[in-house]
Amino acid sequence: GSVFCALSHSLTQLVASRVLQGLGGALLLPVGRLVVLRTFPREKFLQAMSFVAIPGLIGPLIGPTLGGWLVEVASWHWIFLINVPVGLLGCAATMRYMPGVPAPTVARFDLAGYLMLAFGMVALSLALDGLASLGLRQASVLVLMIFGLASLAAYWLHAARRPDPLFSPRLFSVDTLRIGLLGNLFARLGSSCMPFLIPLLLQVTMGYSPLQAGMMMLPVAVAGMSMKRFTTTLITRFGYRQVLVGNTLLVGVTMASFGLAAPSQPLWVHVVQLAVFGAVNSLQFTAMNTVTLKDLGHDMASSGNSLLSMVQMVAMGMGVAAAGAVLAAFTDFFQPTGTTQTLQAFQATFACMGLITVASAGIFWQLSPQDRSGTQAGASVDAGDHG
Repeated sequence: GSVFCALSHSLTQLVASRVLQGLGGALLLPVGRLVVLRTFPREKFLQAMSFVAIPGLIGPLIGPTLGGWLVEVASWHWIFLINVPVGLLGCAATMRYMPGVPAPTVARFDLAGYLMLAFGMVALSLALDGLASLGLRQASVLVLMIFGLASLAAYWLHAARRPDPLFSPRLFSVDTLRIGLLGNLFARLGSSCMPFLIPLLLQVTMGYSPLQAGMMMLPVAVAGMSMKRFTTTLITRFGYRQVLVGNTLLVGVTMASFGLAAPSQPLWVHVVQLAVFGAVNSLQFTAMNTVTLKDLGHDMASSGNSLLSMVQMVAMGMGVAAAGAVLAAFTDFFQPTGTTQTLQAFQATFACMGLITVASAGIFWQLSPQDRSGTQAGASVDAGDHG
C-alpha cells in the first residue's frame, strides 16, 4: 500500500492506495493486542499493556520530525517509501520473536453481518464528513445517515439470531466493556483531533515550517512514554473510575488550554502545554483500553478486541471530521482577513473539542469503584462463559 501511495499520480490513485494501506494497517493493532490479551493473565494485563504501548510511542516521537524533514529535503513520496524498510524489519521481528499462541476454534465467517456492518459504518463516516470536506448536499448527507443507521439496526437484529456473529450482543452484558466502548468513542472523538489541529495551528497561525511543527510534537511523545511508568501504580491505587474521570477532565482542560495559544508566547509555554497533553493522553488511552478488555472471557476476547479497534477507528475519523467542520464554521464566523482572525477560529475550535472530552468524563463515572485490576472480575466472567 505504501509503495502504491508513493507511485500515485492523481488524487484518485492516492485515495485507492491509502485504502489498501489501511487494510493492512488495520490488522496490526487488534492482532498485537489480542496476543497480549491471550498470553498474559488478567492480573498482569494492565502492566503488559502499559509496557507494550511504550514502543508504539516511538512512532509519534520520530514520525512527525522525520516526515517534516523528508518533505523539505526530498519529496512527499518518501513519507510513504520510508514505511517499506520499517515494515520488512517488523516482519522479520515478528517471525523471530512473536509467540505461537494456539488459535482457538474459529467459527464460519459471518459475511452477511460483515457487509451490513461495513456498509453502515462507511455510510455514517461519509455522512459525518460530507458537509465538512466532501461538499455533499444536505439531502445526500441525510440519505447516508438513514442508510447507515438502518444497516446497523439490521446487523443488530441479524446478530441476535445468529449463533456466531462477528460481534455478539452478549458482549454488552459485560459492564466494563459496554462503558469502556462508549467512553472510548466520545473521549477519542475529542482528543483524536489534536494531531490534526496542532500542526495546522503551528504552521498557519505561528509561521512554523513542516519540520519545526513536527519537532514540536516531540514533547507529546516523550511525556507519553514517561507517563507509562506511573500508569499501573495510579490505576492500582485509585481504581479505574477515579483515574478515568479525573484524567478525562484533565485531557479536556488541557485541550481547551490550546485556545489560549498565541504567537507572542515564549516557546517553553507551548512545550509545556504539549508535554502535559502527551502525559494525560497516554494515561487515558492505556486506562480506557485495559478497562474495556480486562473482564472478557477467552471466548469473547477476539470479538471484543476487534470491536474496540473498530470503535477507536470510527472515533478517530469522527474526531478529525468534527474538528474540521467546527474549524470551518468558526472560520466563516470570524471571516478571517489576517492571522488574528484565523487564530481566533483555532482557539474556539480547541475550546469546543476540549468541552466534548470533558463531557465524556460522566461516562466513566458509571464504572464500579472496585474496578482496580482484572483478577476477580475476569475470573467471574470466565466462569460464567464456560458454565
